[in-house]
Amino acid sequence: MAVSKFAYVKSFEQPDSLLPNTYIVVRVDGHAFHRLSQDHQFIRPNDDRALQLMDHAAKDVMKEFTDIVMAFGESDEYSFLFRKTSTAHKRRHAKILSIVTSTFTSSYAFHWSKYLPNTPLQYPPTFDARVVLYPSAKEIRDYFSWRQSDTHVNNLYNTIFWALVQQAGETTSRAHEILKGTVSKQKNEMLYSRFGINYNDLPLRYRKGTTLVREKATSENTLDGREKPSSEVVVLHCDIIKDEFWDGRRHLLE
Repeated sequence: MAVSKFAYVKSFEQPDSLLPNTYIVVRVDGHAFHRLSQDHQFIRPNDDRALQLMDHAAKDVMKEFTDIVMAFGESDEYSFLFRKTSTAHKRRHAKILSIVTSTFTSSYAFHWSKYLPNTPLQYPPTFDARVVLYPSAKEIRDYFSWRQSDTHVNNLYNTIFWALVQQAGETTSRAHEILKGTVSKQKNEMLYSRFGINYNDLPLRYRKGTTLVREKATSENTLDGREKPSSEVVVLHCDIIKDEFWDGRRHLLE
């Protein structure tokens, strides 16, 4: 920045470094996505094209930030986990938040036509985001368990809701009324008895969301013969609440 008599205004900027030695989680959420999905006629209750587009945008964020070791996505949201020791952008809150959000948003818009080629984008999609710090591995596991549990609850509701609308001919208001106060067991029974749908047979992507994991890959040799560690982002649709997922990937929380 050039030195001038006006440079004093920089002194009004406040330091915003995130607490060191804590896990950084950035959650990106679609802004006004109910309207966007309606205006662009997304398939209900799940549109594979739109979900794959979200995954693509998330991968681009992980390319930008190599300190992101894991991400989890459902519907119109994605959560990104930075390693505890990350020093990305000197852990500046505004930098991390703005770059994650802008990278995700621009990638989503840029690659739209690849995943929805017959649906022209009518206006720019927007996302908001937040940064949350967690002190230990326990909170991280509980956070991602919370998001995957939310995936199940939302998808079960949406599956029976849209079955009532699309197959039973109910209005959206009437479908909401029918489901008001019902628990998971009742929704599952209704799905099977009325529509012959076994919820457990639905694709794991819908029931478990999408998990992106930075896995250690085979080391590459440099020109001088030394080994250079490498990694790759792997797409999974699996349970991340049980111990099995974490026990097999201890590097995510170390």
